[in-house]
Amino acid sequence: MSKPKITAWLKPSCGWSNGVRAVLRKYDLPFDDRDVINNAEYYQEMVARSGQPLQPTLEIDGKILADVSGEEVEGWLIENGYVKLSATATDVPTNAACQEHPAPTIKFGRG
Repeated sequence: MSKPKITAWLKPSCGWSNGVRAVLRKYDLPFDDRDVINNAEYYQEMVARSGQPLQPTLEIDGKILADVSGEEVEGWLIENGYVKLSATATDVPTNAACQEHPAPTIKFGRG
């Protein structure tokens, strides 16, 4: 199976983001991990590409998956023939809400 080109706009420490990372690692899929908390340009890029402000957001071979869990990403990858279902366990839950994370080191928007 071919490896897709994946850009992932994620938070550095977030249950949803870590679930997406875990699924991509589970299937040994390389991805560009873009920190939307500490890099305003990545956040703005995510909003421009996806038309919405929520993360995790991925672009896989040109297809946008917005506001998704690791479970949803895994299902999409299987359904679209990128991977075959694997029983391998992940090191973190793939469908868990964000916990507290550090405040952004940059300011978004104006002012």
